[in-house]
Amino acid sequence: MTIKKAGIEELPKIKKLTEKCAAALRELEIFQWNEHYPSLEKLREDIEKQELYSISEAEELLGIIVISEKIDDEYLAVKWLTESNRNLYIHRLAVNPENWGQGIARNLMDFAEDLARKGNFLSVRLDTFSQNLRNQKFYEARGYQRLEDIYFPKQSEYPFHCYELKL
Repeated sequence: MTIKKAGIEELPKIKKLTEKCAAALRELEIFQWNEHYPSLEKLREDIEKQELYSISEAEELLGIIVISEKIDDEYLAVKWLTESNRNLYIHRLAVNPENWGQGIARNLMDFAEDLARKGNFLSVRLDTFSQNLRNQKFYEARGYQRLEDIYFPKQSEYPFHCYELKL
């Protein structure tokens, strides 16, 4: 498996992957992603900022992750464990539902956490949907500490839990 920065030519495949994830999550009654999120424009922006990474094997796109140094406005009021000056933020982690349970999300998070350590960042921060218990267990098993909740009204009426891993 290869993890690399995604190129703009991958955008159609990436959008299709996120749509497959959204549909699979809805089947599990997890209404985390919808027709508004993640948008084609947001994914294009992630690629243009060189923050979107893809993981592939034999030309097949298996998953994506966005790794950013920029704090989103929704995170500004959160009481984080570390100062907000050298942190990496994880967004839009997605794995092709046909490949769920194969360790791909683990590989993507290992990659992100390794980047953070090599870059001397203080922590890795993210949020995950409060109704997605599998994701919460996944991050907590990796040592992430659950903090406050934030809301994304265009995505869901339910909150998103913020998590941080001190490095």
